[in-house]
Amino acid sequence: MTILGIFLGMVGPWQIGLIVLVVLLLFGGKKIPEMMRGLGGGIKEFKKASKDEEDDSKLEEKN
Repeated sequence: MTILGIFLGMVGPWQIGLIVLVVLLLFGGKKIPEMMRGLGGGIKEFKKASKDEEDDSKLEEKN
């Protein structure tokens, strides 16, 4: 069994709700969309960089 499987087996709907509540209390409702937008932008940049690196390696193989 993987660590992820063990972790997901231990976290139920009440624990997830509690985590969401704590995050809302710490950061507030206005700050969370801004944080998620930043996270999404970071993921998009990571995917773009990975794709560019993959394209570069394919060009080097052809030469």
